[in-house]
Amino acid sequence: MAKENQPVEKEERAENKSSLKDKVDARAAETVQVNPVENEGKPSTSKEARSGKREKQKRTANNVRKFRMERMISKAELARRAGVSPLTVDRVERGLNCRMDTKRKILEALGLEPSDRKLVFPKDD
Repeated sequence: MAKENQPVEKEERAENKSSLKDKVDARAAETVQVNPVENEGKPSTSKEARSGKREKQKRTANNVRKFRMERMISKAELARRAGVSPLTVDRVERGLNCRMDTKRKILEALGLEPSDRKLVFPKDD
């Protein structure tokens, strides 16, 4: 009698697995958001949604890296001397926007005067 019950239990398990899979597939289909106008019918992902909200910053060439390398200073050391984070120094060297106060701190940490800012930041207003 135990042998007769085994095939029935296997069938029930198979039905339970398939119904669970159907539920998961149905739930996944509900959570995908499609905007046919913006994404041409493609599902939007969280990465795409985030990148659409954030505008790219304009990059402006500067000579911070050149002056830092001439003085044989690491990014971390320049950041420590300027009182800013190493990430800020990296962003400035890549040409991303920063505050005027940050530029002043970097100039002073490089041993330059504020009047020398055009040497380091040539495209500043």
